[in-house]
Amino acid sequence: MTTTVSEEPAAPARQILPAEERYAAELAFLAAQDTGPRPPGWTLTPRAVVTFVCGSDGEELALPKRRAGLPAKMAIAPKFVGERALVERCVVTLAGERGLLLTGEPGTAKSMLSELLAAAVCGTSALTVQGTAGTTEDAFRYGWNYALLLAQGPTPQALVDSPVLSAMRTGRVVRVEEITRCLPEVQDALVSILSDRRVSVPELTATEDSTVAAAPGFTVIATANLRDRGVSEMSAALKRRFNFETVEPIADADAEATLIRRQAVAAVQRAGAAFGVDDAVLDALVTVFRDLRSGRSAEGWDVERPGTVMSTAEAVQVATSLGVAAAYLPAGDVLDLLPGHLLGVVRKDDPADHGRLLGYWDGPVRRRAEDGSAMWRRLWDLRGSLR
Repeated sequence: MTTTVSEEPAAPARQILPAEERYAAELAFLAAQDTGPRPPGWTLTPRAVVTFVCGSDGEELALPKRRAGLPAKMAIAPKFVGERALVERCVVTLAGERGLLLTGEPGTAKSMLSELLAAAVCGTSALTVQGTAGTTEDAFRYGWNYALLLAQGPTPQALVDSPVLSAMRTGRVVRVEEITRCLPEVQDALVSILSDRRVSVPELTATEDSTVAAAPGFTVIATANLRDRGVSEMSAALKRRFNFETVEPIADADAEATLIRRQAVAAVQRAGAAFGVDDAVLDALVTVFRDLRSGRSAEGWDVERPGTVMSTAEAVQVATSLGVAAAYLPAGDVLDLLPGHLLGVVRKDDPADHGRLLGYWDGPVRRRAEDGSAMWRRLWDLRGSLR
């Protein structure tokens, strides 16, 4: 009799890999390439961290000596589109074990920058607290395994570390996303952590585990949206324990278009299709977003800004939607779908933004159409789809 052994099902592929896995080859190369001094607990030198985030400007870096499994030369791709000086200030803040707070409008890549920095500094971006109105102090301090707590009482084995406490024990970076969405009394749990660099566990008093001290290298990167100010304003005491850095929208139109295309292509490929949106359509998309974001067109015409944030992240989502529609639901020119997707973006916050989008169509779109641009003339003809 033959016995058939069933195979284990293959592990499902992940939609998005964390930065430390997605860029593992670059991180390993930079660790071997730059052998300069490193702050305690860092996997890369501060200079290599900046290079990892900002790229090597197309230059191929060379290893000082050959290493098994690593190429002799490698060009490091840029991952964050922004000022190099901003990234350098962030790295200096972290090297000094100071808390770093990244602020800015929604969709300006604060979370991505936080992830890249954490992956480069300590090798993992996984130690993360997601701030919400329901986040409790346990997310910053510790909790308990209640089954063990009932069976044994308060013991070190029953203690459940928060991401912050895990980072303190191992000397790593912990990320706190949307810190201003946490209630003020929850935020303030970080005040003593950032000042004293230790957490007391009163339940374990009189034992050697009653205090957890931060290992060298521990620090915090937090993010906060400017639109969230006043929701749960940070206390003055907590603000003093962070260095603030504002992440601005991308200034260069070509750089923004390149980023949107790269991220949209990757997203459509994850959806199992090839990206089939023309560059001209993407250029029109970027132009609309930049005009509405700034309140002024590229030609200098005034534009009424919508209350909705016309961020690069939103533009990526629209470009991705156009790419998926072109691949799976082809029906004529993909440009015809652009007004409907734009309407879906501007309607998110203020109903009056619908009228502002129509005003943009009656202004810059119409004037460009009158100047003879075939693409903008087609978009003007599609005005009716915005009603």
